[in-house]
Amino acid sequence: MRRIILGLAVSLDSFIEDPHGEYDWCFTDQDYGMSDFLKRIDAIIMGRKSFELTMKHESENLWKGMETFVVTNTLKEVEPSNVKLVARDVVDFVRELKHTKGKDIWLFGGTQLITTLVNAGLVDEYWLSVHPVILGGGKPLFQNVAIRKSLKLVSHKVYDTGLVSLKYVPV
Repeated sequence: MRRIILGLAVSLDSFIEDPHGEYDWCFTDQDYGMSDFLKRIDAIIMGRKSFELTMKHESENLWKGMETFVVTNTLKEVEPSNVKLVARDVVDFVRELKHTKGKDIWLFGGTQLITTLVNAGLVDEYWLSVHPVILGGGKPLFQNVAIRKSLKLVSHKVYDTGLVSLKYVPV
């Protein structure tokens, strides 16, 4: 069965975007484990706002050519052709997707989608890249999680820049 991996950059004060919706505070000076991560996945799922934000920075999209699922009730069509719109119950969709053939699936964002999948118990791994920056505000990673989730740390790596990569699995 395929696994859903939440993989995100987060500030030390738990924000995934600054107060202006930017992520220019994320370190890009080295790989930080992305090459190995991208070998593990062949699909990505994200919300509409995350998709639109990343399309503004199309040259930075690491998942070009991967099967991409965008959860939306507003978009009716998108480019490129590898992007598929999901306009139905996302919990049922993800349950079905996990049983299809393929590698793991990257849960990229946004917060509503993350909350829905966390609350449904569908996230199999949490890979957080904690950046040593305090944003003081913005969009928090976790919002409205219905019940406490216990996690087990399965790996970590500290980089010379101060970025800390943490991988957790549900207990």
